[in-house]
Amino acid sequence: MTEPEAAEDLPPTVERLLWLLELEALDRDLFRARSPRHRPNGRLFGGQVAAQALRAATLTVEADHAPHSLHGYFLRPGLPAKPLILQVDRIRDGKSFTTRNVKAIQDGEAIFSLSASFHVEEPAGEFQTPLPADVPRADDDGASDRRMSSDSSSPFDIRQVRTPPADERGVFESTQRVWVRTRGALPDDRALHACVLTYISDMGAVLAARKALRIPWSGGMAASLDHALWFHRWIRPDGWVLFDLRPLSNAGSRGLVVGTMHDEAGVHGASMTQEALIRETRPAT
Repeated sequence: MTEPEAAEDLPPTVERLLWLLELEALDRDLFRARSPRHRPNGRLFGGQVAAQALRAATLTVEADHAPHSLHGYFLRPGLPAKPLILQVDRIRDGKSFTTRNVKAIQDGEAIFSLSASFHVEEPAGEFQTPLPADVPRADDDGASDRRMSSDSSSPFDIRQVRTPPADERGVFESTQRVWVRTRGALPDDRALHACVLTYISDMGAVLAARKALRIPWSGGMAASLDHALWFHRWIRPDGWVLFDLRPLSNAGSRGLVVGTMHDEAGVHGASMTQEALIRETRPAT
């Protein structure tokens, strides 16, 4: 098989996702990541950049240290058709915890900054947040096939789930719920699975914040500002994952949402928060 020139040359399956997460090692702790040639809004998807940055970090860490958290800042819009340079800084290598910083660079400028921590799993008592009781299973009639976007090249199956209305105080239990999985099986690689969950974790967060303000998708402007993700338990993103998002606050044109990821068995695999810039009117040019 000839090496594809771009993600668009691959079918909209898990192969496309794996191609994006396959990094070229340029030197020790220096990698080059691929980019799609085209994006609907002319910008790279932030979840892709975050996932590639985490992948670079995982390639410098011992396999028994699994990702347990990441914190990232979206600094500049990423451009399609241009490769990303991923520069890893080995902050700390410990017996229990390992820390990495990653800078994603295009045209000599940082577009994304990531701090990631890795942990050797330790036995302990457990508790977790359960699946919402009113959420239908992915294959039930209550979970539709409606996609979150018109991007037919997505390597994910996505099924929208109805969310409850705001209560009498105007508080939302959730404004965005989807069942999501990759279009095909993934290798048995926990670090890779964490990268795919990172990709997913940026899908719909801005929409969840806008819904709380009742701003139509075509109105104003929005952009991700910063992002955090915690990996609690190993769940597989090639099986159905419920990504449930809830708005917490909006002030100063910044909206904050919190999200959880559960598999169909109810295992709470990950939690996230994201703050997004939400402007109800577009700034004058």
